[in-house]
Amino acid sequence: MFRLWGKIWKKNHLLKDTVICDDRRDINRTRKIYDALDSICHEFDLSRPIWLDSTIDEFLRHDKTRFSKDNFIDDIDFDYLEIQVIEEDD
Repeated sequence: MFRLWGKIWKKNHLLKDTVICDDRRDINRTRKIYDALDSICHEFDLSRPIWLDSTIDEFLRHDKTRFSKDNFIDDIDFDYLEIQVIEEDD
């Protein structure tokens, strides 16, 4: 099972969160991450964020990253969207 946790933060307060589960075995980890991020954005009614080099580097090192206003084309009314892998099969 692959699970990605999405959280919206503003002024150090958690506004919304959700966990996306994916038990498909026929797709790779990258596809699961992109699909889960799309589901999070759909649930929170957000445009899809842009993966900047710093975002990618942070995610590769920690399985966690933050998307701030620099990652979105539209204006956002929160400080950042954070995603974190909380479970995945080996």
